Amino acid sequence: MSNEKKKLSLVALILMIFTSVYGFNNMPRSFYLMGYGAIPFYVISAIVFFVPFAFMIAEYGSAFKDEKGGIFSWMEKSVNTKYAFVATFMWYTSYVIWLVNISSGIMVPVSNAIFGQDTTGTWSLFGLNAPQTLGILGVVFILVVTFFSSKGLDKIKVVSTVGGIACMALNVLLIGGALIVWIGNGGSLLQEMPSMSKIFVSPNPGLLAPISVLGFLVYALFAFGGTEAVGGLVDQTENPEKNFGKGLTIAAFIIAIGYAIGIFAVGIFTNWDATLSSEAVHKGNASYVIMNNLGFQLGKVFGLNKAGCVAFGNGIARFMGISILCSLAGAVFTLIYAPLKQLIEGSPKGLLPDFFCKMDDGMPKNAMRIQCGVVVVMDLLIAMGGDAMAQFFNVLVSMTNVAMTLPYLFISGAFIAFKRNQNIQKSFVVFKNDAVTIIFTILVTATVAFANIFTIIEPAMNGDMQTTIWSIVGPVLFTVIALVLNARYEKKIAAGQIKVGQN
Repeated sequence: MSNEKKKLSLVALILMIFTSVYGFNNMPRSFYLMGYGAIPFYVISAIVFFVPFAFMIAEYGSAFKDEKGGIFSWMEKSVNTKYAFVATFMWYTSYVIWLVNISSGIMVPVSNAIFGQDTTGTWSLFGLNAPQTLGILGVVFILVVTFFSSKGLDKIKVVSTVGGIACMALNVLLIGGALIVWIGNGGSLLQEMPSMSKIFVSPNPGLLAPISVLGFLVYALFAFGGTEAVGGLVDQTENPEKNFGKGLTIAAFIIAIGYAIGIFAVGIFTNWDATLSSEAVHKGNASYVIMNNLGFQLGKVFGLNKAGCVAFGNGIARFMGISILCSLAGAVFTLIYAPLKQLIEGSPKGLLPDFFCKMDDGMPKNAMRIQCGVVVVMDLLIAMGGDAMAQFFNVLVSMTNVAMTLPYLFISGAFIAFKRNQNIQKSFVVFKNDAVTIIFTILVTATVAFANIFTIIEPAMNGDMQTTIWSIVGPVLFTVIALVLNARYEKKIAAGQIKVGQN
């Protein structure tokens, strides 16, 4: 009976999936990029990526529920050690690139928390321009976080919890505030709804070319990130054969509809040309500009004068800045070591250098220092690449989106081999025959591949080689490192220095 009580009900499962995947920032940023045209992309992504990929993860997670190596174990037993290590290393390094993004980008919520608006475009240290200044501050931030995380700091979880609750409140504020503005404006939309024939025409002049529009798909895929967390929920669910598929499908529907409502809500109180066309608005601060504008529009509905509207807008931007800052702080303090520990614990002995794997007080301190050094170097190289804030954040955001979605290629690509391996006991099965397995494997893999290809080549076709190069550099560099480490491991095995599968 006690075990039954711990099982997730259908409603609890849906809530777990929703909180793991749904992200507030995806809605205002998507509106900035595509306007209402972002909505069909989210619906399409839920159908061709999120649902089938989550079912794949569920089958992996159920089959390997007793394995402690995570993704490495899944890929090794499905394909081989080399494939598993490259896939796991790519998954790990996606978090390294995420740290590069956050360490510099976190100054935007800091600015909003303090000033009620993004002033980072005017920041300057030692005569450096704004991107270079953010790069230096990012270096300081990552050094401080690495130092305290290596000490095993746990209290930051409280900050993360507060930030998570506040971020949920932001969703209520976005939709509730939009509804008030809509009623106050007599049911009119500040951003006119386009006709169906022009739904994919972005109000953003930077996303008018067909390849730019297709490149937006990776943002929609990124919005469904966290899907891999679903794998561990199969065996924690009541009557999983019946409830898991139903819960996942319902959750996908709710998430897609939630994103659609949120994006539509932004258009109720935001006119793209009036609010987002300024050169000062970019991917890094668009969400804060939009929420500041929500406060301004609410002030107008409440009859405040212009100064009152500005103050109200700044107040909401401060609330968002504090919320996102707390949420990101908790995430950074966790993710600066958690992926590292999984990489080290999941990899066979000898695959990674002993120095890198050494644990000190339960923490991989040497690995954390090396990781910190990589983040610092990448922070500085990107920051010193130019003086335009929009360009700086284009690089950070695009590089992160590509890095965080590429590991999905390895996971989905191995699914056919996983299904055909008769030595793997599969207690939870969704894809019941080879034809269905092949169709959905190709669908998911092709969707992720094409989305990333379009995202990578689109900036170069518009003359922005820096963004394209950085989007390629990280994945290629880390893949080469993984292959070199694996070759070293195979030589050790051939020389009899280590045994296969030794931990």
